[in-house]
Amino acid sequence: MLEWQVVPFSALDTITLYNLLKLRVDVFVVEQNCPYPELDDKDLHQGTLHIFLKKDQKILAYSRVLPPGVSYDGVPAIGRVCVSQTARRLGLGEALVGQAIATCQATWPGIDIYISAQCYLQRFYESMGFVAASEPYLEDDIPHLKMIRPA
Repeated sequence: MLEWQVVPFSALDTITLYNLLKLRVDVFVVEQNCPYPELDDKDLHQGTLHIFLKKDQKILAYSRVLPPGVSYDGVPAIGRVCVSQTARRLGLGEALVGQAIATCQATWPGIDIYISAQCYLQRFYESMGFVAASEPYLEDDIPHLKMIRPA
């Protein structure tokens, strides 16, 4: 049975780290044709938690949750939400975001959760309890909007 793992950076073994970074680059840099610095030092922050589902050594789905103050003042954030091409359409995206929300709520109870969502995913995130909190803006040449999930 596959189980979600939620760990700090220091608990990632080198093979898992390599595979989760490979998935992020495959999705955000290669698939989306978006050259940008994927390694942003936020992974290393002491309070950052990495959430992933792994089968054998392959990462099927991944996200990270960032503590208050890392991306947004006073609130945690969910980011780098991605599912492997081979594992899409299996409901893992919803399960992943659900796990990220639960992790934020358990770690920082009673605090809103922020995301910078790609605009085409607005309805998906709304179905997970997020509401739009900005007009669309470009982030790495991709339309995004700030969304908040009230505590």
